[in-house]
Amino acid sequence: MSRPRPAFLAVWTLAIAGTASAFVVHLALRGRTVELGYDLGRARQEQSRLREVKRVLELESASYKTPERVELVARTLLGMEPPPPERIVPLASTPSASDDDDRTARGNEGPP
Repeated sequence: MSRPRPAFLAVWTLAIAGTASAFVVHLALRGRTVELGYDLGRARQEQSRLREVKRVLELESASYKTPERVELVARTLLGMEPPPPERIVPLASTPSASDDDDRTARGNEGPP
């Protein structure tokens, strides 16, 4: 039987080393892919949770804008009460639209 030539052994060793290296790189990439898949799943779950929180907060915000809710908060949390009639000050009446038209027609001469 003849001895294998040194060039053949070098090529064979290089092929085995290359194959083993490619397999190790494949395993590393596969592991990273699985890890990223788990991260993506957690991120999607968190996104879903945050969407639900946003929906609840939007409903709560809308409820705070209703007059009934404002009155409830004013009475319970702030201890406010409706003012007695003697504390109510009527505002001076504003001129009507027809009064404005009369002043414009007269050239803005002031009150009649």
